[in-house]
Amino acid sequence: MNNYIALVITFAIALGFLRIMDFFAHRGWIDSKLSRKLIHIGTGPIFVLCWFFFDDAPSARWLAALVPLAITVQFALIGFGVIKDKASVDAMSRTGDPKEILRGPLYYGIMFVVLTLVYWRNSPIGIIALMMMCGGDGIADIFGRRIPSPKLPWSKDKSMAGMVSVFVGGFVFSAVMIFIYISAGVFAAPYTDYLLPIAAIALTGTLIESLHFKDVDNISMTLGSALLGHWFF
Repeated sequence: MNNYIALVITFAIALGFLRIMDFFAHRGWIDSKLSRKLIHIGTGPIFVLCWFFFDDAPSARWLAALVPLAITVQFALIGFGVIKDKASVDAMSRTGDPKEILRGPLYYGIMFVVLTLVYWRNSPIGIIALMMMCGGDGIADIFGRRIPSPKLPWSKDKSMAGMVSVFVGGFVFSAVMIFIYISAGVFAAPYTDYLLPIAAIALTGTLIESLHFKDVDNISMTLGSALLGHWFF
């Protein structure tokens, strides 16, 4: 497929997903905390699967990175009040304050841009790090709040259920995405060679996420996962 057509399709899919979540939250069909986490969880897999639309040209990664870059710039403009978008604020903030978007959601978008440009489809490192951020950190908040469990001794606002969810979610999302890429012939087989490294990265990402780094865990956890990925890949 022509890379410019791939860019348009990827942007349309990503923006469509965000607007659907915005619409649901704005209508009150789902609360803002849930919509925020659904965006956090779903955006990564959708975006990484859209990489298949692009060819192997050197410019492909730069064009693909324009999608999260454009959305991240939009987040920044909404957070600074330049753009008035109550639906987005309802979907991505905890309290309805647009400035909240300048923290977690903005860092989230920045990590997408950086990992796309640095790793692209040339290495599983970027994909695994993104899946840890989406499947690990995203799922942790949903299950951690709903499953009664002891609080972590070193981080009183986080629970054991949330910590386990980070590991399981990050591992499953990473394993499924790597399986898809191996099946498509992008990464070398056998698949089983990836499972132990993914588990080790998921464990490390889980430990980093369990620390009390409020609003910056999208950066700390994701970068930690990527750095450990270099040990294995």
